[in-house]
Order: sequence, then C-alpha cells, then structure tokens
Amino acid sequence: MDHCLFISDLHLCDSRPHITKVFISFLEKTASNAQALYILGDLFEYWAGDDAIATGIHKPVIDALKMLTKRGIKVFLIPGNRDFLIGEGFVNATDITILPDPSLVLLYDRPVLLSHGDALCTDDIAYQQFRSEVRDNAWKTRFLSQPLANRITYIEQLRAKSEQEKSVKPMQIMDVNQDAVADLLRKYACPPLFIHGHTHRPNRHIHALDGNVCERWVLGDWYEQGSYLKLSANGCHAHALSP
Repeated sequence: MDHCLFISDLHLCDSRPHITKVFISFLEKTASNAQALYILGDLFEYWAGDDAIATGIHKPVIDALKMLTKRGIKVFLIPGNRDFLIGEGFVNATDITILPDPSLVLLYDRPVLLSHGDALCTDDIAYQQFRSEVRDNAWKTRFLSQPLANRITYIEQLRAKSEQEKSVKPMQIMDVNQDAVADLLRKYACPPLFIHGHTHRPNRHIHALDGNVCERWVLGDWYEQGSYLKLSANGCHAHALSP
C-alpha cells in the first residue's frame, strides 16, 4: 500500500453503464490496495444536487466508495466543472474528503499540486465567464432551491449546447494556457509535481521555471476505458484499465 492513485473525468452516467462497472471493479481490485485515491473532478457526467442521492440512481457508485473508505482507504475529491455541486450529502454518504481546487499536498516527502484543471483553460473566455458565474455561492443557492427535475432539465440542455459549441471551437483554446500553468506553479513555489485532468489529453509535461523543474501529468478521461496514475516514492506511472 505504499502508493496513491489519481483519476479524473470518469463522467459516470446511465448511458455508459460499462464504465460504471469498470470504476466499481477498479475500486474493489486496485484502489483497495492503495494508501489513498484522489479523484480530480468530473466523477459524474453531471451532479444536480445532493438530493439526487435519494433517487437511488447513484447508489452503486456511492456504495462502492463507502465500501472503500470503510476499508480504511482515504478517498479525496476535487470537484470538477461537471460535479461542482457535490456537497455534504455526498460526503456523508461516502465518507470521502473534498479538497479545494487547487490543493497542495505532501506525498512521499515532496509537495504535489492537484487541480481539476479547467481554471487553466484561460483562452476560452466564454467558459471562464460561465465558470465564474456558476461557482458563485448565491448562484448555487438559487439553483439548488429549484426542483430536482428542473435542475436536471437545465443541465441536460446546457450540456447539449456546450457540445454544439465545442464542435466549432478551436482545439487549442480548450487546452490549458501555458502562462496560466506557469503562474499557478509559481504561486505554489514551483512544486516538483503537478497533476490535473479536464482536458482529456493524457500526457507528461516538463516545465522549467525559475531554476526549478516541474513535472506535470494530465490524467485521461474514462469515455472508452479507465485509466489511472500511480504515485509512489519511485515516481509516477500511468496505467490503463480494460473496458
């Protein structure tokens, strides 16, 4: 158990039940052997509010996470752009810990910076304006006061509009901005390791900043198959899971 695991962008939903099965199997067979699991956003395709738990739609995932934490495995979540409305109800149902975005943690005697990553896509000005609006506490309070069915309808309409807009957006503006990455790394004293998701472009990058070398790992999405990053005292290693 001398390692931690990192995943993001699973986008769990009813339309892809095979990925939910892959995730539950991953928790039972792989994450159960780790010291901790870090989920860096977009665990769900969308999260309309913690009152959705009562519908039972998320029960298999919640039960699997609860089983993992009951076994003593720490599970941390940084909410993403799809599930930033996850709150205390989900925390109480699973016994996970929610972390702020970004978070700096100490793992194996070195600082590791963690983020979902969407705040770094600063070239997409329209998205950043929308992100700022919906992350406002007053907006969230108003939204969550609406009936669950209305919230779900709104989110599904928003997702359809977003997919249409993405089809005509230049690919480069949906990736992280390099200056934004450098600014964030400098803000946290250039940590040797930075892990994030969101862009669905899994890769390893090296940033040389102010005499420091920062290793940046981008996590993959789970649309077709699962993947995870394993961190130990020996470094990082990416792994794929069969669909």
